[in-house]
Amino acid sequence: MKLRRTMLYVPGNSAAMVKDAHIYRPDTVMFDLEDSVSYREKDAARFLVYQTLRTLDYEGVETAVRINGLDTPYGRDDIEAMVRARPNIIRIPKTEKAQDVTDVETEIERVERKIGLPIGTIKLFAAIETPLGVLNAREIACSSNRLLGIALGAEDLVTSLRTSRSKDGIELHYARSQVLYAARIAGINAIDTVYSNVQDEEGFIAEVRLIKQLGFDGKSVIQPNQIKLVHRVYTPTEEEIHKALRVLAAIREAESKGSGVIALDGRMVDKPIVERARWTIELAKASGVVPEEVKL
Repeated sequence: MKLRRTMLYVPGNSAAMVKDAHIYRPDTVMFDLEDSVSYREKDAARFLVYQTLRTLDYEGVETAVRINGLDTPYGRDDIEAMVRARPNIIRIPKTEKAQDVTDVETEIERVERKIGLPIGTIKLFAAIETPLGVLNAREIACSSNRLLGIALGAEDLVTSLRTSRSKDGIELHYARSQVLYAARIAGINAIDTVYSNVQDEEGFIAEVRLIKQLGFDGKSVIQPNQIKLVHRVYTPTEEEIHKALRVLAAIREAESKGSGVIALDGRMVDKPIVERARWTIELAKASGVVPEEVKL
């Protein structure tokens, strides 16, 4: 599965940010046509993102577009333009039920057929931002083969809960658990919400460590300077890499001897340990601290 440690929000009406967002090397750049764009600028932002995606090379950085919902006057126009622009992902805002995903998928497929694009080319992400979306997270996560991940959106959620964001994030514990477990059941990515206080680097790093420990694959970010901080937290330590490499070496040795039993330092190595070792090395490769040619 592709690593998505960081998903950088980029306002779709900012020409400079749309053009240069990839230079900060997030795992994914997400152009926003929804909340960060005023009603008066929706058409202009859509045109800017369309032209940019059609003409610029993002040098291997994955591209996503957050469209407006189908319950707005802009959603279908966004889909029509963005399928033609061919980002890697379209992100659905404020997803509350599986049908929301199905409805967007139907519109995408209609445009794919119209322009001769292979069905299924454009992938999906679903943002969960309301209490109903949280309660339906499992159904949403399992709703489409196009769906690569689900992402928690906390700002709208905490407003619906009649509370606000706290430093320790206790108000998000249930929602994070629901989103994470739903993603794991479906075998897709789970992406955590933005940390809106861009001046609080210490608090931001603490939250990234928390969501990594919970098991999230990454975090939505709103400032380029947050990208390196997230990647640093997600980079395995030398000790973790050394241990993972020894586990993988033990697997290869057991296989070469035709043995189904894997032991390391006198202890049995079972499947969960092997999977964690492989994931550790994948993260290490993405972080540039282990060469790509290292065998898994």
